[in-house]
Amino acid sequence: MDNIDLMVLKALRDWRAARQPALLATIVRTWGSSPRPVGSMMALREDGRAVGSVSGGCIEDDLIARHTRAMGHGALPDRAPELVCYGIQADEAHRFGLPCGGTLELLLEFNPDAQALQALVTQLESGHLVQRVVDCSSGAVRLCQNDATQSLHFDGRTLSNPLGPGYRMLLIGAGALAEYLATMALFNGFTVTVCDPREEYMGSWSVAQVHTVQAMPDDAVTAFRPDARSCIVALTHDPKLDDMALLEALHSPAFYVGAIGSRRNNHARRERMIQHLGETEESLSRLRGPIGLYIDSKTPAEIAVSVMAEILAVKNGVSLPSAMSVENAKPPYASNAMHSVP
Repeated sequence: MDNIDLMVLKALRDWRAARQPALLATIVRTWGSSPRPVGSMMALREDGRAVGSVSGGCIEDDLIARHTRAMGHGALPDRAPELVCYGIQADEAHRFGLPCGGTLELLLEFNPDAQALQALVTQLESGHLVQRVVDCSSGAVRLCQNDATQSLHFDGRTLSNPLGPGYRMLLIGAGALAEYLATMALFNGFTVTVCDPREEYMGSWSVAQVHTVQAMPDDAVTAFRPDARSCIVALTHDPKLDDMALLEALHSPAFYVGAIGSRRNNHARRERMIQHLGETEESLSRLRGPIGLYIDSKTPAEIAVSVMAEILAVKNGVSLPSAMSVENAKPPYASNAMHSVP
């Protein structure tokens, strides 16, 4: 679940706790291209205030026009959920700013129960995975345990939407690259933690909204409790800091584990972990390095772009061509090659 979805639910909870009429719009089906994936949510208050997004803006404008006092309508009524479809015809798709051939269907829930929303937000903020099941005829909602393998299901009668804690990133090392990567991760909805036991690095950290830790990196990984929505990236170039943290991360459910460094350094790291830490080629298959997509990046900002792009591709289940990897895209390195970045 993106952080924006948790923001939507928290805003809706607060509005309903204050007894303000509001609706929750959820994308339940798409055909062709769609600006937002199924499961995306938007909360709309009766005065026209909205949080979240279900399109590029035009559908939001239409919902505001149809359902709020802002356009002269009365208060949002208590009624059963409603299904609405946008983009059925080509001219309608164009009018609502949908991509060519795009159609999406929304479930509108009117005045969701405040206590049920509070229970949902509490579970999500506690790190639980939750399946929110909505009876489309009555609007009744129940919360079920989500085992992280369930996907959104909608059959016209019931919506079962998987929700969970937002994606998290743990960075080992607090240098300039970490600051750029943390900033990009925050913009992409990740909660970010940076760990560096070196005071000279952590003392100059300047990115707000990032949790900082000065423990040893392997202890920080353990305390981080990685799950399937976590990624761990080692950025120090120091084996004393990176290796043990990576070892801990590789034995976790984290969806992405990687380390900065040249091809030479990454090969040396693998050899150390096999010879001295009991790993095998198979157990190291999840270790990414050199990390990032090959864009001939030179500066910390460019390197951060390449790394963030790779993380997002893995997160979204995109299979990347081998030619895009730094390992394969660069020419064979000479014996004295010392390049250390993608």
